[in-house]
Amino acid sequence: MIYPSIDKLLNEVGSKYLLVNIIAKRAKEMRDYDHYQMKETEYTSKKMLGRALEEVAKDLIHLK
Repeated sequence: MIYPSIDKLLNEVGSKYLLVNIIAKRAKEMRDYDHYQMKETEYTSKKMLGRALEEVAKDLIHLK
């Protein structure tokens, strides 16, 4: 099972397409700059995309 669920993420972000763009951009930032919003031990996922999804689920990424 994928964590976090798509239903919870769509409550934070209105569209699947917007969610994909946000996650891709955040994962690239994490890879390029090695900057995380949580401690590395707090993440459930080991991959950057999963970690970016977790940040959206915990409301650490805000849209303007």
